[in-house]
Amino acid sequence: MAATVPRQQPAPERQGTIRTLLRLYPYVKPAVPRLIAGATVAMIASLVALAIPQVLQFLVDGPLTDGDASAIVPASLAVIGLGVFEAILIGLRRWFVLTPGTHVEASMRNSLYARLQDLPVAFHDRWPSGQLLSRAMTDLSLIRRWLAFGIILLVVNVLTIIVGFGILVSMNWVLGLIFLVCSVPLWIYGFVFEGKYSQIARRSQDQAGDLATAVEESVHGIRVLKAFGRGKYALKNFASQAEALRGTEIEKARAIAGIWLWLLMVPDVAFAICLVVGAGLSVSGALSVGTLVAFFATATVLRFPIESIGFLLSMTLDTRTATDRFFDVLDEQNSIRDPDEPVTIDDPRGRLVFDDVHFRYQDSPERFDDLVDGVQLELEPGETMALVGLTGSGKSTITALATRLYDVTGGSIRLDDVDVRDLTREELRRHIAMAFEDATLFSASVRDNVLLGRPEFGERSTEADAALDEALHIAQAQFAYDLPDGVDTLVGEEGMSLSGGQRQRLALARAVAAKPAVLVLDDPLSALDVDTEALVEAALRTVLASTTALIVAHRPSTVMLADRVALLEDGRITAVGTHSALLASSEHYRFVISSLEDEEKRERAREGDRDLFEHREEVTR
Repeated sequence: MAATVPRQQPAPERQGTIRTLLRLYPYVKPAVPRLIAGATVAMIASLVALAIPQVLQFLVDGPLTDGDASAIVPASLAVIGLGVFEAILIGLRRWFVLTPGTHVEASMRNSLYARLQDLPVAFHDRWPSGQLLSRAMTDLSLIRRWLAFGIILLVVNVLTIIVGFGILVSMNWVLGLIFLVCSVPLWIYGFVFEGKYSQIARRSQDQAGDLATAVEESVHGIRVLKAFGRGKYALKNFASQAEALRGTEIEKARAIAGIWLWLLMVPDVAFAICLVVGAGLSVSGALSVGTLVAFFATATVLRFPIESIGFLLSMTLDTRTATDRFFDVLDEQNSIRDPDEPVTIDDPRGRLVFDDVHFRYQDSPERFDDLVDGVQLELEPGETMALVGLTGSGKSTITALATRLYDVTGGSIRLDDVDVRDLTREELRRHIAMAFEDATLFSASVRDNVLLGRPEFGERSTEADAALDEALHIAQAQFAYDLPDGVDTLVGEEGMSLSGGQRQRLALARAVAAKPAVLVLDDPLSALDVDTEALVEAALRTVLASTTALIVAHRPSTVMLADRVALLEDGRITAVGTHSALLASSEHYRFVISSLEDEEKRERAREGDRDLFEHREEVTR
C-alpha cells in the first residue's frame, strides 16, 4: 500500500497571524463576555501578585528596620491574604473560560461537518479523509485550548510585564532600565521565531493528517492487507510517514528550545546584573534594602510571564495554523449549489432526458476528450433503460450526473422538462434515488439504513414497517429478520459485518424504499449469485412497472429487465433499441453482450465449484 499523498488544492496565500485569528470572531462572539471576564479576573490576579512585593517593601523598611514587632503580624497576614485572594481569582478565571471554549469548539465542528456535507463529491475525491478528520478533531481541539488558556494568558502576561516594568522603573530607574534593555533580545528573537515556527507547525499538522489517512486506509483495507500478507509492507510505509512526522516534531522542539534558551538566560543575566548594581546602590545609601527586596520580588513575579511568552507564542502560532487549515475547507468553492430561484416539481412523472451531455473532470488535460461526450438519451415515464458498454466507457459517470453528484460541463439533464440544476439538491435527490455498485452502509440499524431516504419515518410506525418490509422483500434481503436483533441489528462500520451480497441487497432496498420517480441503479447486483439475482430481478419488475429506471447492466439477465438498451462507447451513445434489435443491428453490442455472457458462465462455474466443495464438506462431516 503506497504512502498517502495529499490531493488538495494549493493552499491560499497565508495572512498575518492576527488577521487569521480574527476570522474566528463569528464563532467566538457568543463567548466574548465570559472570555473578557476571565481575562479581567486574571489581570486582577496578576496585579494582586505585583502588590505583594510592595507589602514586603513596607515590612523590611518599616517594622523590621525599626524593630516594631506589632506591625509584623498584620503585614504577614496581608501577604497571606493577597496570596489566597490571587488563588481564588485564578480559580475564577478557569471557571469563566473553560465552558465557552467547548461551545466554540462544538460550533466550529458543526460548521465544518455541515460544510463537508454540502461540498460536492469532487471535493472529497481530492481530499484524503485523514486530513479532514485531523481538522475536525486535532485542530479544533487546539483552537479550544488556545481560546480558554492561551489567548487569556498571552494578553494578561504581556500587560503584566508592561505594568511590572513600570513598577521596576518607579522603584529605581537604573535597575528598571537594565531589565528593560535586557528584554530587547527577547522581542527580536520572538519575531524571528514566528516566521520559522509557523512554517514548521503547518508542515507538522499536514503530516499528522497524512498519518491519520494512512491509519484510516489500513483499517478499512485490513482484509486486503491480510489476504495478501502485506501487513509488514503497510507497516513499513506507515513507519516512514511516522518518522517524517517525528523529524518535523523534533524540528519544532528545537525551535521552541531556541526561544526557551533566550527566555531563561536573559532574565537570569538581568537578575545577576541588577544584583550587582543594586547591592552597590544599597551600600552607597542610594537604595534602601526594602526597595531592593521589593525590586527582586517584583522581578520574580515577572519571571513566569516572561518565560511563558515562549510556549504561549508557539501555541498561538499552532492555533494560527489550525485556523488556516479549518478555513481551507470552509473557503472551498462549492461548484454544485442550489439555484437562487429553485423550481419545484409537484407531481413528478419521471421523464428523464440527457440532452447533448458532456462531462470532464476539472483537472483533466485539454488534450483528452470529454469523458462523457455528447450523450443524447430520453427515458419516458415508467420506462426501464439498460446502459451497457465496456469497462471505462462512462456508464457510472452518467448515473452520477443524473443526481448531480457531479455537474455536467456541457448540455443539460432534464427531469420532466426541468433542468436538474434548477431544482434544489434535496428535491432532486428525493425524485431520483440511486443504488451504487460499491454498497456503503452506516453504523446504524438495518431499519435506519434502509429507511435513510424516508425522513418522515423517523419514528417507528405501521407505515414505516410496511415500507421496510416491502423494500426488503423486493431486494431479497429477508436475511435481515434472522440477524440477532432483527431489523434493529446494528450492522457495524460500513456494514463490514455483512457479506458483499448482503450489503448490496440492503443498499438496493434503501433505494427502493425511497419511492423515487426515477431509480438509478449502478450495477447494484454485481455481488449477488446468479440465483439470488434472478429472485431480485423478478421482485424488481413490480417496482420498475411504475418507476422510470436507468440501470447499468453487467449481466445479460439484467439487460432483460429493460424495455430498451442504450449502448455506450467511448463516452457516446452509439445505439438505442430493444435487446433483440441491437443484437441484429450492432456488431459492437453483440461483442459487449458476448463478453457479459462469458463472465456470467465463469461465475456460474465458480458457484458450481463452491457448491460441490460445500457438499463434500457436508458429507465428510
